[in-house]
Amino acid sequence: MLASQLAIKQGRAETAGAYAQRAGDAAARSGDAVVLAAAARSAATPLRRTGRTNQARAHLTNGSRPTSAELEAAGMAALTAAYTAAQAHRPALARDFAAQAEQTAARLARHPHTTGRPPELTAGQCLLYRIGIRRHLGDLDTALAAARRLHPADLPTAERRARVATDTARTLLDAGDAAGAFTQLRLVELAAPLEARRPSVRALTARVAGLRPDLPGLRDYAHRTGASLS
Repeated sequence: MLASQLAIKQGRAETAGAYAQRAGDAAARSGDAVVLAAAARSAATPLRRTGRTNQARAHLTNGSRPTSAELEAAGMAALTAAYTAAQAHRPALARDFAAQAEQTAARLARHPHTTGRPPELTAGQCLLYRIGIRRHLGDLDTALAAARRLHPADLPTAERRARVATDTARTLLDAGDAAGAFTQLRLVELAAPLEARRPSVRALTARVAGLRPDLPGLRDYAHRTGASLS
């Protein structure tokens, strides 16, 4: 699963799919519900990135499980399913999956977390996904409202905090605000410098430069992160 996630970060969707298939086979042998749900998410991401959204959704339709760890895994799968449905322009399905995840997050918040690690499925995580979901559905105002409500400190890892800024930058670019998007890209670098060097984030930098090549600090930022400016 980790190799698949790394391949996605590098923009190698087909390689990610091959690793995800191996992860799925290992998860099936384990019989562990949490591992199976996590492997389903790994399998869905490269499928979604290569346009196979129906297959991606098929990997993400497992029901809730009785333990808190299993509920969390199912809730995270529902968030990924919501994002996938939004990319496929299925708004009702995206809203249903997102609501399922939010209800599960609220349910888990009422009980102590006993896994020995910070919870992954939280209200903040759901709000982060809401930014991308609403952006894919074309509702930029709602996406930006979600971004304003979300405090990066509420998220457990630097990668997730960088994702907030990345998704907000994408939304601002869609709204035509290149300067605001560049401000968010700088926050990506502050939160997790390697995230700013991802191919997809470098592409955002190039989009900003195409709209506002005069922005102070843009060329230095592009040089540091390896983005190509025309």
